Amino acid sequence: MKKLFLLDGHALVYRAHFAFIQRPLINSKGLNVSAISGFTRLLWDVIKNQSPTHIAVAFDLSGPTFRNEMYPEYKANREAQPEDIALAFPYIHQILDAFKIPIITKEGFEADDVIGTIAKQAEKEGFTVFMMTSDKDYAQLVSDNIYFYKPGRKGGEVEVMGVPEILKKWDIARVDQVIDILGLQGDAVDNIPGIPGIGAKTAVKLLKQYDSVEGLIENSDKLKGKQKEKVIEFAEQGLLSKKLATIDVNVDIQFDADDYIISPFDREALSTVFKELEFRGISKSILGHSSKPEDIQAGKSDNVQKDLFGNPVGHAGRVNFSAQISDYSVAENNLENSNQKYILVNTPESRKKLVADLLKEKVVCFDTETTGVDPNVAELVGMAFSAKAETGYYVPVPADRAEGIKIAAEFKPVLENDKIEIVGQNLKFDILMMKWYEVEINTPLFDTMIAHYLCEPDHRHKLDYLAETYLKYKMVPIESLIGKRGKNQLSMRDIEVEKVTDYAAEDADITLRLKAPLQALLKEIEADKLYRELEIPLIKVLADMEFEGVRVNADFLNEYSVELGEYIATEEKKIYKEASVNFNIASPKQVGEVLFDKLNLPYRWKKRLRDSTPPTKRNYPNWPKNLISHE
Repeated sequence: MKKLFLLDGHALVYRAHFAFIQRPLINSKGLNVSAISGFTRLLWDVIKNQSPTHIAVAFDLSGPTFRNEMYPEYKANREAQPEDIALAFPYIHQILDAFKIPIITKEGFEADDVIGTIAKQAEKEGFTVFMMTSDKDYAQLVSDNIYFYKPGRKGGEVEVMGVPEILKKWDIARVDQVIDILGLQGDAVDNIPGIPGIGAKTAVKLLKQYDSVEGLIENSDKLKGKQKEKVIEFAEQGLLSKKLATIDVNVDIQFDADDYIISPFDREALSTVFKELEFRGISKSILGHSSKPEDIQAGKSDNVQKDLFGNPVGHAGRVNFSAQISDYSVAENNLENSNQKYILVNTPESRKKLVADLLKEKVVCFDTETTGVDPNVAELVGMAFSAKAETGYYVPVPADRAEGIKIAAEFKPVLENDKIEIVGQNLKFDILMMKWYEVEINTPLFDTMIAHYLCEPDHRHKLDYLAETYLKYKMVPIESLIGKRGKNQLSMRDIEVEKVTDYAAEDADITLRLKAPLQALLKEIEADKLYRELEIPLIKVLADMEFEGVRVNADFLNEYSVELGEYIATEEKKIYKEASVNFNIASPKQVGEVLFDKLNLPYRWKKRLRDSTPPTKRNYPNWPKNLISHE
């Protein structure tokens, strides 16, 4: 089947922008990417799930259209285009170019006129056409082979409407009567006046009697009262409104099917724009697929050999980190193409030397590797340190707890030194972990996770996100070592120490490098004092609280439970006496029936109550003060 999708670019971009208006998507550059993200996801959903053979996107052009010549006030009430949307359009055009999707426009006409013209031409050439938009005006174009394709809201189902659905939805006899309804009731969005006093329901009722706007005007003598007066007085306005609402399907533009064929997308171009926009999830969804339309529709991803955890594998079965640094990363650097020097420190002599070297530094990054995410039950697997960019050290710790405590104690001169600032990501975890190994971290602290939270509270704060955002660096994913979540996931204790070295030392190295940009950002937004005087001291307080725990007096709570039970039973008896009926107090439904049906408590929002008068001091003198109306 020849399947053509025509997207109303402006309608979909605006829809995407306002879908996130309460919580806009802002990237690290401060750019609102809500409209770009939403539009791109809609576009990819169509390509991937609807399998179009042909596709195009139409946009409105700036400047007046032929409708403004007919009626200068047309769309005059529209607010200026939001700046965020204006900034989004160049990126959207770049994305469409990379997808090799044609953009269709025509001076003096709107997107719906262009789409209407192309849709009618394509239908004659045997295409099934889907007009993708949220604009109701497109309903007038629907035919046996042209469909209204309305995206779902907030993850809801897509609504695809053909002739039967339009007739039912609008309660009309013919599709072209959509124009008559719009002409009669007008359109506040486009500033189409219509005939005063005629709304949607009245318009439908009148069309059932008189078939069209023209038919109504011709039979205006059969109307009564104010309606008759309005129809006669505003007859010309009604006819003008119908013309304004009519989509022009005779625009001077020609449909050439070859130009609309869906083609393999340009992976490099998409990767470039996605990196600039910091579209990680979208990049992974799109660039993780083959660029060929037939492969996309078959659900094929790019072919990479993988191990039992689904991780890319290189030569001789070695996990290949560079294979995971794929096109969809916004980063430019990674472990494979950088000059990091990560060193395994696993002898008494090398540990002694590392301690001596770290004691010469004023700032040291510290990180722990553990067997789990709860520091109160996990075991210490190793410690990572970094004092200079692109350098890191990993100190493995054995499973034997006594031996682990001895090795941890070797680093007390560093970790308990008030002359050295310890940098870390989520330091509360590391502080708490080391407490269980008899090390008290009493140094000045800098926590990158908390710093980023203060700077960008609505963003994610994981280390890999910060590395990509501020350093353009893609970190080794933890799944490449221990596998994906589930019963088969390994512990860090199970992994070869050489592999853990790169992963752990990289964590410390990258966290150290993040300090400078985050510290500068804290000063820029004037949150540095809050960070130093409140947030940082609180880390140690919370770690101490979690380590000590909360003592619970079980005997007191058991005794108090009995006391509360007796009190509740007494209060229940009072309630049953007031209500003159026993019922389940824990059931909102039964409580509502007792309050509003049996006791007839006034409640103005409950329509079925006869007395909807709100309580006032005058008519309910004993009503609780906090419920008294002040009207």
